[in-house]
Amino acid sequence: MSIVIMVGQLLLGLSILVILHEFGHFITARAFGIKVEKFYLFFDAWGVSLFKFNYKGVEYGIGWLPLGGYVKIAGMIDESMDTEQLSGPPQPWEFRSKPAWQRLIVMLGGVTVNIILGILIFWVLALKYGETYTPNDNLKYGIAPGVIGQKIGLKPGDKITAVNGKRIEYFDELISSKVLLGNGVLTVERNNKDLSITVPSTILNDLSDYGIAEFVKPRVKFVVDSINPGSNAQKAHLAKGDSIIAVNGNRITFFDEMQTQLLGNKNKQVQLTVKRNNAVNQLTTKVNADGTLGFFAKYEAPKDKNIKYGFFASLPVGASRAWGTFADQSKALSKVFTGQVKARKAISSPIGIAVMFGSHIDWVRFWNLTGLLSMVLALMNLLPIPALDGGHALFLLIEMIKGKPLSDKFLERAQIVGFVLLITLMVFAFGNDIVKQIVKK
Repeated sequence: MSIVIMVGQLLLGLSILVILHEFGHFITARAFGIKVEKFYLFFDAWGVSLFKFNYKGVEYGIGWLPLGGYVKIAGMIDESMDTEQLSGPPQPWEFRSKPAWQRLIVMLGGVTVNIILGILIFWVLALKYGETYTPNDNLKYGIAPGVIGQKIGLKPGDKITAVNGKRIEYFDELISSKVLLGNGVLTVERNNKDLSITVPSTILNDLSDYGIAEFVKPRVKFVVDSINPGSNAQKAHLAKGDSIIAVNGNRITFFDEMQTQLLGNKNKQVQLTVKRNNAVNQLTTKVNADGTLGFFAKYEAPKDKNIKYGFFASLPVGASRAWGTFADQSKALSKVFTGQVKARKAISSPIGIAVMFGSHIDWVRFWNLTGLLSMVLALMNLLPIPALDGGHALFLLIEMIKGKPLSDKFLERAQIVGFVLLITLMVFAFGNDIVKQIVKK
């Protein structure tokens, strides 16, 4: 059932993005009197469609290959590679007959709609839910660095007070792009002394492997909450409300201290010192192979702050978040091109995207991710690669500078090259995500 939910959310999110992206091309083409022959969600490869109908001279349909979608515009060399219509003289309703500036607007119509959609989604989310932050001053016990945080030199109990010399107000700033993408310098308070720790430019590689949770988290105290039936925790008679105060005689106060002790005793018997109703008990249990016992903890988490916005005040908040997403993805992409981040760490296929949506329905998460993907789709389509909108736009700009169009033969060959590049990238992305899922298992 969880796989069905993941796939269902993926298809819904992609369908929204693809339909609106292609609608951007469709509506601008029609506005300039250009004939649109097809409007498809997903690809009808080899002419096979799941559903189709004709309305006012346009064939609308759903293809069987869920890797995007397209509008087929008369008089244009596109992914259909249908060049037969170009053999005759240009017709007034064809793409090739229109001025270059009109064709450029048509090419950028999809990207424009994706940007508007991203702003709209983040605007509505800001209006409905506001923004929730954890004030940095509320981290009474400092941070608990994960694998990545420890790797760069952070230690449990550290208090990070500034990034690049600027005092941080919210803990959330520590997991923002200014830290993870910009080689941020952290000012760390440790044992009443300040020191500087630089976040390496290659940290995105580790984030891809371990996840953002393995960078830094607030350090928290905890008690046992719920117990998994049949788990080692249940066999040891742990109960809700128990406080684990030592493992093998090693005193613990915080959740990260317990995790460290358990991870160091995988598949081994350990003795737990447990405080229950002011009485102290000794319990013996076995640690699982993943360093857990089989219970969920209740944390003494730092108190959050929620900021609410009105209708108009939430618009710049949403727009800022949309632009921030676009800028962050641009920076991350530049790190791939410069070799600071490995392509296999950064590129995801629909398999990876489905995993991000998750195995349960959370509409806030769904719309946040859909807004992010809308901005990513806009960015990717702006890349100057033949077969993408950015490639078409680049050729149109060259035409406007030269004063005459590039030859149909050149455009046809460029389209083939771009198509091969995209197919190669797609195969790489799918293979990469399949390997990731196999390795995880």
